[in-house]
Amino acid sequence: MSTMLTLLDAFDDLSQARSLRERTYQALGDTVVDVGCGSGRAVGELAARGVRAIGVDADPDMIEVAIERWPASEFHVADATALPLDDGSVTGYRAEKVLHDLDEPERAVIEASRVLAGGGRAVLVSQDWDAYMIDSDDPRHTRALVRARADGVTHRWISRRQRNLLLDNGFTDVTVEVHTIVWTDASCLPMLANIGGEGAWFEEQAARARDDRVFVAIPFILAAGTRVG
Repeated sequence: MSTMLTLLDAFDDLSQARSLRERTYQALGDTVVDVGCGSGRAVGELAARGVRAIGVDADPDMIEVAIERWPASEFHVADATALPLDDGSVTGYRAEKVLHDLDEPERAVIEASRVLAGGGRAVLVSQDWDAYMIDSDDPRHTRALVRARADGVTHRWISRRQRNLLLDNGFTDVTVEVHTIVWTDASCLPMLANIGGEGAWFEEQAARARDDRVFVAIPFILAAGTRVG
């Protein structure tokens, strides 16, 4: 869990990631559930805006971290397909970097529809695991590493399905945006180590970072829709 938390914190601290989170907060209303809340960053930020924010995650260790970091906020250990919320009890639903880990992502979107009040907004955000862009002296090997990492993800292409998941489950006014996060410094190295290990490939990337020559870009797809009712 410590490695995952390090990666999440490094990403969440990026100014571009903060901007993306701000975009996801728009029009969620006054009662929001953040599904797959991880260490609780979004819940804390929403609460600071006067929103009743509820964090849900299936990992008890992550919820423990979230409670420690944001003790005044509300958190629950629960599955994304069985939220501890009444029908129509929230005005906003947010799921960032979570659908790719679920066995049945569509069930989570059905659950989003259940807990949202009529006119409520659902926001889904996922990276495209198969579209990582990394400059390297060995593009073929880099492509193989990216594909191997993507192949280890349960639903590596879920970001491309988010629009249809919303449409197929009764959401209207569905919109899609692509936000590309770009790294040109050493802050990307923990993520690159997770992709390629600590061998020669990673050493090349570390050298690039020292020489101000590293380049990594990852597209994140944001899909949003309104619950009919």
